[in-house]
Amino acid sequence: MENGSSVLDSPEDLDCSSDSGSIFVPQKRRKQAVAGSQPPKRPRRNAVRVTSSPSSPFTTPPDSSQQRQSPSQGTSRKPSSRRVTSVSEESQGISAKDIYDAVFSGKTAMVTVVEEWLCCYKRSKEAGLLVLINFIVQSCGCKGVVNRDMLESMENAEIIGALTKEFNEDSVNYPLSTPGPQLKRFKAGLCEFLRVLVRSCRNSYVYDEFLFPSLLALLTGLSDSQVRAFRHTSTLMAMKLMTELVDIAVAVSVQLQTTQRQFDVENGKKPHERASDRLEELSASIREENREELSFMMNTTFRGVFVHRYRDRLPDIRATCMEELGVWLTTDPENFLNDGCLKYLGWTLHDKQSPVRLRCVRALQGLYQQKEFIGRLELFTSRFKERILSMVLDKDPDVAVEAVNLLLMIQQSTEEGLKEEECGHIYPLVYASHRGLASAAGAFLCNKLRNVLTADSQEDENGNSIASFFQILISFYIQTEFHEHGTYLVDSLWTVAGSELRDWATMTALLLQDYGLVYEEEGALLEIMMCAIRQAAEATPPVGRSEGKKNLSMKQKKIQEQDRTRITTHFIPVLPQLLSKYSADAEKVSLLLTAPLYFDLDMYSSTQWLEKHLDLLLSQICDIVKKHTDGGVLQACAQLVSTLCSERHTFSSRAHLAFSQLLDALTDRFSAYLSDLLQDTADEDGVYNAATALKRIAALSSAMDPTGWELLDSCLELLKNRIESVNLDTELMAAALKCAAFHLMWAKLKAVNLKPAEAELKCLRKQVRVFCRICQTCLSLDQTEIRDQAFELLCDLLLLYSEVSVRSEPALQTLVHLPSDSLRAELASFLLDYIFTDTESIELDDEGLEKKVALLQKKRNQLAGYCKLVVYGVLDLSAATNVFKHYSKYFKDFGDIIKETMSKSKLINPIQSAKVVCLSLQQLFAEMLTEGHERPDFTEIRELARRLAMTFDVNLQRARKQLVAVHLDGIRFAFRVAPDGEEEHPNVAFLEILSEFSFKLLPQDRAQLANFVEAECPSAALCWPAVRLYLRSLAARSSKSKKGPGEGGGADSSLGTPVAKRMRTSAQGSVSSSATGLLLESSSVQSHLHTPVLTSTVLRQTAQEPAAKRPAAAPSDSGSDLAELESEDEFSGPQMRKVKPTKRGTASSMQAATPQEELHSHLTLLSLIEDDLSEKAEGDSSGREEPEIEDYESDKESQYTLPSTRHTSASILDELFD
Repeated sequence: MENGSSVLDSPEDLDCSSDSGSIFVPQKRRKQAVAGSQPPKRPRRNAVRVTSSPSSPFTTPPDSSQQRQSPSQGTSRKPSSRRVTSVSEESQGISAKDIYDAVFSGKTAMVTVVEEWLCCYKRSKEAGLLVLINFIVQSCGCKGVVNRDMLESMENAEIIGALTKEFNEDSVNYPLSTPGPQLKRFKAGLCEFLRVLVRSCRNSYVYDEFLFPSLLALLTGLSDSQVRAFRHTSTLMAMKLMTELVDIAVAVSVQLQTTQRQFDVENGKKPHERASDRLEELSASIREENREELSFMMNTTFRGVFVHRYRDRLPDIRATCMEELGVWLTTDPENFLNDGCLKYLGWTLHDKQSPVRLRCVRALQGLYQQKEFIGRLELFTSRFKERILSMVLDKDPDVAVEAVNLLLMIQQSTEEGLKEEECGHIYPLVYASHRGLASAAGAFLCNKLRNVLTADSQEDENGNSIASFFQILISFYIQTEFHEHGTYLVDSLWTVAGSELRDWATMTALLLQDYGLVYEEEGALLEIMMCAIRQAAEATPPVGRSEGKKNLSMKQKKIQEQDRTRITTHFIPVLPQLLSKYSADAEKVSLLLTAPLYFDLDMYSSTQWLEKHLDLLLSQICDIVKKHTDGGVLQACAQLVSTLCSERHTFSSRAHLAFSQLLDALTDRFSAYLSDLLQDTADEDGVYNAATALKRIAALSSAMDPTGWELLDSCLELLKNRIESVNLDTELMAAALKCAAFHLMWAKLKAVNLKPAEAELKCLRKQVRVFCRICQTCLSLDQTEIRDQAFELLCDLLLLYSEVSVRSEPALQTLVHLPSDSLRAELASFLLDYIFTDTESIELDDEGLEKKVALLQKKRNQLAGYCKLVVYGVLDLSAATNVFKHYSKYFKDFGDIIKETMSKSKLINPIQSAKVVCLSLQQLFAEMLTEGHERPDFTEIRELARRLAMTFDVNLQRARKQLVAVHLDGIRFAFRVAPDGEEEHPNVAFLEILSEFSFKLLPQDRAQLANFVEAECPSAALCWPAVRLYLRSLAARSSKSKKGPGEGGGADSSLGTPVAKRMRTSAQGSVSSSATGLLLESSSVQSHLHTPVLTSTVLRQTAQEPAAKRPAAAPSDSGSDLAELESEDEFSGPQMRKVKPTKRGTASSMQAATPQEELHSHLTLLSLIEDDLSEKAEGDSSGREEPEIEDYESDKESQYTLPSTRHTSASILDELFD
């Protein structure tokens, strides 16, 4: 065995070390056949000849060792002289097709199949071997057949060459590449057949020096083939055979050791006590021949197949090698568990394909689970621990999960374990968005916490161990400084520490009793406790970690109900005490107020002894409302008030009474200062008291109907007075706006339910109109809070009093309020001034980043409100131009909202939506012309046009009319006659922008549009650059379909028949977009010659180049380039170019749509295929060129992914369009 320090130095030493670093020491073959034995059988001429080929590091054993007759072999049947084309014709037994059908179907017992084949093999070894060889050939997907003459007269290499010529070139698929469940079924059946075959022969034909050496020689030759099907299938079969041989070798070794011990015991007895016949029997059974034979076959397979194929270009082959190597290491550690074999696992941890890395990590897990292996893994651990630590950030979450599990095993099994700085790589992963990775990191963290508790074992028997656990967990949570992500920490620990996190008594005792917790620790414990309550009551993962909609099982539902009952029973008496203790702390009381939302509130009325605690809770809520003016606390109170006042609870009347009394007191307090406010005689304290009272009233108004207190007129009068006197108090006016808006919302709800008289409806509509005018005025104020509040409330009220809202209630048509033109203009100007603006002025420190996120969230909510007005018909579709024109520049911040708005607008009116898209581009074009540039740069507008074009349906037949409408409007705009005194046709350059939509047009539409252009433009304009560019874009697709490969026809593949692409090849004949201004899809030139379906990984070296001097592996084996520790760059989107926004612009009205002629021609359904999808499909199925191994990618830039705490795009769009 090689020295461990030398074999692990670098992958470049592989070929040199593989010759001398074998798992078995080469031994001489067994002694010559004894004279007088049976006549020697005719050897298989090329059974092991392939092992002496240049690609194999072995030498051919002496011929005498092949000619020795096995004792178990009988006289072979004389083969027939006629040519064998079908095995069943000669042997009348099982055929290769029968075995293949049984394996492929998976419905036949493999034991029966193997027994039938063994009967055939017993009758004729050559015929049985031929059946097995043809089965292997058929399993590779080859239609060729090996006959008796080929077997007797040709070498293995010649047979493989003949089969290669007969390989089916019509399809690149073979059984092991068949997609779907057939692949799993065939692979499982093939492995099962090989397993049963070897086990059925383990005491007989394994040692006959004919069957398995011949099979392994053929498989070794096939594994070196240029045909991927041969290489893949033979490698899998060779590895599975090797696994079974290793299992037999271990059993033989155990048997020999047992026999040797028995012999030593018997031989150690006194001479008169020995049993001579027993000694002779044991001595005769101690023979090394079987073990030597197995060692020779395993050594041949390891060197001839594994050493070359573990770095094959095909990831499946590499993954198979690593998976089986892990089995060998675990099954036969005496021969395999050494540095010479472990180095392959260590090197392949750097593989660029995640399935290969995953197999390596799982193989290592099997080793580290065995404590007796730890000593042999010390050198490996020290050399590759750094690589394993880096894999916790692997781009494939499955690999990262298994890497964390492996590190946990290393931590538990090794004496040194992991250092604290090494553990620091894993701790932050408890906040990762991938739930499996977070749970694995949670298990690692929990193990570390419990180790600390064990080391500090100073607890008594009073449950202080759990208290100590929480103290350590609190310290960790505070040190990580991710206080907004407590719910993700709890979710990560829920599986492994669920019992501790459900110990509500310990947590509340830590909070209510004096355990020495400081202020920050109490806040952290409160947050962890509330997150645990939510996790137990809802039994759902937090936002960002859900893996699709999964219904809870009956067992999970039962556990959820039990947890909810325990939470309610424990916290109903305790919650008032906690609220009383932390009533002055806004942050802590906000957390505590969410607890009743997870209670089984019916227990207040169903359990008699709990009723008294309801009054305590209501009293505490009222006291908190009176104490606090913080928006978060008041919002939490309002949410709890809404829940307690719900009519589904029997105690709702008691709750409603308590909060009505609170609202009475707040209304009286506000009314006391109202007259002074209207007369401008109120002092600072009076304004503050009135503002805080209104703020509390507004919060309660969101939860219960405030119309009975009739505050609307007072609020409207106060707002008018403050605007007219320009005495703008931000808190007072914002609270008054919210109170008035909530009053109007509740009034609309009452109108729907109670059907009031017409006079009342008119009065309500008048109040809505007055409120909208006030809000419109507020949009022009400088106070940000007032302005933002007015915009958001306007969007909600305009939608609530729109035609859509009363469509099902004809009696309420009187309430419909449509926005005026001036209000539409103000709303559009608000978008340009305050939403589509840059926020780069904010410093990007921790506080500045938090402000930037909050500002972005507010802008997204405001934009969503405006888009709702467009989608639900409050504003015309033309108003969407104010949104669509910013799609490219602000794609990162608002792209999902704008795209969803486009999608909804297409459902409303596809043609009109397409015209709005064109109008957006026209407005930007006109703005650029008015800026007075001599040579305007349309790059940014063209980028926007390119993005907008990609939003149209990939089904060109469905998007046909929309695209034609875009082009017709654009052409008319381009050739619009200019007013007197201006340049003739100033908009003709717009055709450059319009050309970005040409690639999606159908051929017949291209021709019609070209004729339309010639009819619209003057004859002299046909030679203008913009016109020529646009006409070329219309003619590009149809003309390229007629060009040959040498004429540049490969720049645009036909939409109807996508051209096959080859990965890592540059597009030939592509037309430069900078020269033509077209958006063309680059693709490979489609060759008209049939390419053989052969993918070579074998590039023979010249004989002059000595193999020992090669620093790296032979080209045939270096497909994966494992020595190159590369990492792909992070994918980053194109830099968004910035367009100078037009401030305070009025909304442009939509141009009158001209009627279009209907297109009656019959179209064939076409679909666009994304480049990356076609490349992937071709890489898997074309077979024209083997895809390069993708670069390994590691997320080293971002150490871990934190889930977003802001509104996700999905929730925004659900609220926006649901």
